[in-house]
Amino acid sequence: MRIYIPSTIPLLDAACHAGEFGPAPQLAYAVTPALREWFASADDEELEYAAMEQAARASVGLLAADPGAARKRVVVACDVSAIPPADGAAQLGDARLELNVVVPWSTVAALHVDGDDAVEVVTKAAELWEVAQGDTANPGHEEAVFALDSCEGEDLLWYATQEIPDFLAAEGPHRGTRDLTG
Repeated sequence: MRIYIPSTIPLLDAACHAGEFGPAPQLAYAVTPALREWFASADDEELEYAAMEQAARASVGLLAADPGAARKRVVVACDVSAIPPADGAAQLGDARLELNVVVPWSTVAALHVDGDDAVEVVTKAAELWEVAQGDTANPGHEEAVFALDSCEGEDLLWYATQEIPDFLAAEGPHRGTRDLTG
């Protein structure tokens, strides 16, 4: 089963070095019954994309919490043997899962990350993250939600697992990651 883990470049770098994503519990996204029910007419590919988009949105929240991270959404696709059953609390359309295990690096199937051309849009969304999540009566709420929604207009680039160390090295220590070439 494919899951999508929201991340940042520094978190990805740490997981690459640790050989796992964790600690548990951690947030991930997948094609859940709630997502399948919401998009009843969608095929499996469309459902996977919807789950990945929810993970990309969660990545913006991680960026908001780490001002030093490069302003690129990061989503790690992993293939795991099982997904925990829904606890019944999921809202219709929700792809969110809480994993009570660490996810081994060996399960990574691909990396999805913003290109340099998306940095401005993602930066604005990260700056306004708290406002977008807050009170709808806040005068800045509409602008914040628009900024967050604008990220969805940016396509995530795809990297194969063997390309991830080179990607991290290219991002380099000047962007908040360790240099893997040394």
